Amino acid sequence: MDDTDLTAWPSSSRHPGIDHVLPSESLKSLAHPLRVRIYDELSSYGPFTASMLAERLGESSGATSYHLRQLARAGLVREDPSRGKGRERWWERSPGSIAIPDARKLPPGSAERLAVKLVEDEWFRAREQNFHEFLAEGELVFDSDWLDIATSDTINLRLTPEQLHGLVTDIDAVLQRYISAYKRTPSPGSRPVQIHVNAFPLVRGEPTADPAKEDR
Repeated sequence: MDDTDLTAWPSSSRHPGIDHVLPSESLKSLAHPLRVRIYDELSSYGPFTASMLAERLGESSGATSYHLRQLARAGLVREDPSRGKGRERWWERSPGSIAIPDARKLPPGSAERLAVKLVEDEWFRAREQNFHEFLAEGELVFDSDWLDIATSDTINLRLTPEQLHGLVTDIDAVLQRYISAYKRTPSPGSRPVQIHVNAFPLVRGEPTADPAKEDR
């Protein structure tokens, strides 16, 4: 997918929604808690200056400015010259979907594997924080038009790997339609919306028995 802000973990040749797996140097540049937070903030809410990010994240503008430059060197963020006024530099996430490498393919204890672990921990922490903020403060911020339609569903199925792959492919196709329609041309009155799609086998589950084999 091009020109999207999809972020996925882990990368997989069978995942249909990813067009760019972070190379080693970019991964190492991202592997800092504040850099992941800055990257997430730009992904979720759009362009900011270093001072605006500092206020939102409770950091100094010197720190956010430094880490923005490091992210820019890695190609993960870029300046938005259309917004720049005087000395204020605006930053945005570089367009395109990304994924972090599959940790299974990296040597245990390697710098790359440790970087993957740090980035994924920060991503999941941010996702959980965003959802808890909505649960705790949503009624104070949003009217019923938003509260009535927001959802968190848990669906339990029994699927084979091929069936799960088909489900993920179908979900990605629907998401791509909405990304293409609204990501770069949001409608008046729209707000930032975050969508979490987790599809994974349950560790403590047992495979479904094959009746044909049991009858033998």
